[in-house]
Amino acid sequence: MMRQLAVRILVVLTLLTGTSYVVWRWGWSVNWDNWWIAVPLVVAETYALVDAYLFGLTVWRIKQRGEAPPPPEDATVDVFITTYNEPVEMVMATAQGAQRIAFPHRTWILDDGNRPELAAAAAELGVGYLVRSDDWTDRPRHAKAGNLNNALFATDGEFMLILDADQVPDPAILDRTLGWFRDPEVALVQTPQWFTNVTDADPLGSQAPLFYGPIQQGKDGWNAAFFCGSNAVLRREALMQLGIVGYVREVETAVADALKASQRILGGAARRARRTHPELAGDLEELRAAAQRSLKDLRSGALIAEVTYGFQQAVDRASRGAVERDLAGIAEDLELIAALPVAVDQEAGALVVDDVALDRLADREWSPLGAIESVRSLIRAVDVDRSDEAQPMMPLATVSVTEDMATCMRLHALGWKSVYHHEILAHGLAPEDLRTMLQQRLRWAQGTLQVLLRENPLVQRGLTVAQRLMYFGTMWSYLSGFAAVIFMAAPVFYLCFGVLPVHAYGLEFLERFLPYVVLNQLLFFVVGYGVKTWRGHQYSLALFPLWIRACTTAAANVFLKRPLGFVVTPKTRQAGGGFPWRLVWPQLAATVILVAACVIGVVRLWTGAADSTIGTVVNVVWVAYDLLVMSIIYRAALYRPADPAEEPAS
Repeated sequence: MMRQLAVRILVVLTLLTGTSYVVWRWGWSVNWDNWWIAVPLVVAETYALVDAYLFGLTVWRIKQRGEAPPPPEDATVDVFITTYNEPVEMVMATAQGAQRIAFPHRTWILDDGNRPELAAAAAELGVGYLVRSDDWTDRPRHAKAGNLNNALFATDGEFMLILDADQVPDPAILDRTLGWFRDPEVALVQTPQWFTNVTDADPLGSQAPLFYGPIQQGKDGWNAAFFCGSNAVLRREALMQLGIVGYVREVETAVADALKASQRILGGAARRARRTHPELAGDLEELRAAAQRSLKDLRSGALIAEVTYGFQQAVDRASRGAVERDLAGIAEDLELIAALPVAVDQEAGALVVDDVALDRLADREWSPLGAIESVRSLIRAVDVDRSDEAQPMMPLATVSVTEDMATCMRLHALGWKSVYHHEILAHGLAPEDLRTMLQQRLRWAQGTLQVLLRENPLVQRGLTVAQRLMYFGTMWSYLSGFAAVIFMAAPVFYLCFGVLPVHAYGLEFLERFLPYVVLNQLLFFVVGYGVKTWRGHQYSLALFPLWIRACTTAAANVFLKRPLGFVVTPKTRQAGGGFPWRLVWPQLAATVILVAACVIGVVRLWTGAADSTIGTVVNVVWVAYDLLVMSIIYRAALYRPADPAEEPAS
């Protein structure tokens, strides 16, 4: 309780001093003469302050749950081990660990690689083995989410423990977590991910003790602890409800798009009919009004079947009347109707009518009957069976390459609860080289940003205000790459060229800046007391090229439909020796520039070219801090884990 009180006091003080500093920066200290660097710098500082607010809100209600109640005696559990191309020995070690779980359950290996040798090993061990059904042939696979969705319809356990191929569970994992499901509103229990092949130095920053600790506990205090893809137990009922709701919403969206396109087509046809077929203009206007009413009914919660049936009846009535009065132009129109394009968003797994096609249809000068028939085709084109997908229902979200966060956010939006159980109950393998670590972090960042761009939590119905901010806070953190570039560029311009982004680096600047920085660091120290959080701080800056790449590629995927692909994180050390220059060249370039700037700044001060000692000292210290933080990337690049074959036998 005393620690929580100290955290809250520090949160208040940090935010007060930070807000005072940023307000002063915007109102009184921006050097508008050098706006091209002054404005980006104050924007970056504002970004950091928003980040501080989100972090402060997260740790305001850190939840220490303690032990779970006893598990429900009659609970049925499926243990899912997801795999694609990991070594068979690794998968079987996890399967053997799963078999040792004390609580009654059934173990399944979900092999997306469909490997005969793994099937044989599973049969020998006596565990279940599942591959994709034939329905998935020539349809979107949706990576791990698709693998789990396939397994959901092939099993029947009330609960599911999900494990990555390398995450060997503790025999007590179900006994220690299932009790939380005595609350019928709990959909998820997440436990930490912990890695056995990580040294105390942890140069690759794999353990993430700040996230699997105060951050998840803080989110848990707001009922926003989220699914992290492995070492989690989920309630089948919650996922199936999510699948049904998602299916209905996607069909609703397709029907709404068709109705909106129908309004455009009929409106244009009615305007032309007043000149060429005045006797039919009234029919078209009436049908356009019917489309408008149907769309309104759909948005007010009317049943989809009733809405589409009612509109189809109106189309049929209008069509019968039009046939009696108009036969001109039918042949040409019907050729276009037959080629009506209906597209499938492969990434999101949703049926959509192509916007360009809709524009072309709406702008075409249809004959009255052609307009009616095109509308009829649009409505019939809504594929309620979702023949473009292997399964009509996809309980685990497929809008992102990281299915876990999107799925959990949807569960929270439906009113389900989540639990973060802070106890290490599975042990896995972390990346052992820089390349693999970068692949993993890039996928995490891309997936998180996909969710932000496709399903922004700030506007999701069903989420509480706190839940929206908890999800947004995680997504917001991946924008830090742009701020990092500005924070490194500003001192370089000052030290090398004397370009001031503020009016002056004087005592007023230090009086406002230092309390904010000191309190902010003290807050992190208290929140993470006893936890090694420094690696997380280092990588938030040191991986700035990766975060920028994640932002640009995720945006290109969502808005330009460029594929991201799905790279399974290798669970074994990747071949290759020597220093990985190509992986760290942006950081190397930044380091050279920063060091050169320090030298130039000191020389300029020594020769009298610089007119502010405080300004030079502040910026040299600033650069030194950046270099210290970024040094971790070089330790990671040089890191060579001990070869197990070379380790002495115990």
